[in-house]
Amino acid sequence: MFEGPVQDLIDELGRLPGVGPKSAQRIAFHLLAADPADVARLQDALQKVKEGVRFCDVCGNVSERERCRYCADARRDPTLVCVVEEPKDVLAVERTREFKGRYHVLGGALDPLAGVGPDALRIRELLARLGGTGPAADETEIAEVIIATDPNTEGEATATYLLRLLRDFPGLTVTRLASGLPMGGDLEFADELTLGRALSGRRALS
Repeated sequence: MFEGPVQDLIDELGRLPGVGPKSAQRIAFHLLAADPADVARLQDALQKVKEGVRFCDVCGNVSERERCRYCADARRDPTLVCVVEEPKDVLAVERTREFKGRYHVLGGALDPLAGVGPDALRIRELLARLGGTGPAADETEIAEVIIATDPNTEGEATATYLLRLLRDFPGLTVTRLASGLPMGGDLEFADELTLGRALSGRRALS
């Protein structure tokens, strides 16, 4: 244990996802040795993120405006919506250059053991979009929903739950990413070719 502010910084860094105690310690001492101007830029960037970044009113993706770049882009197909867990998954799908529709970000996946139930996700907002209400009420009717949750236990449970809710919407096609993604993985870490093939070869769910 270090004294005072140093240990406080290590503790706070250790609370970040993917940062263990040793990594937190290395980052803390790097910041201590860094030029004050570099630390000030980092502090400024963090402040701007908290003050200037919001979530898209339509899809829930991170945005600087009411609508993110994908929801505001008239060239994208409004009848095709890809449902993902987190904003980082939007970037993963975009890297494939296979998808030209729009997105819906759930904000996570069902995980009862961690206390994450349907009400903690943006499922009501998805149903509202499909029902023609909410911020995207003026958009063209959605014809296909691609469920692109992660290929792990939580992602599969979320996909199954969504299918039960969506199967009763008349004329709506619900699809799932094709096999090929490693089970237990994360879309964020899938290579572009594999994810692109899974997207273009998606299968209809019944």
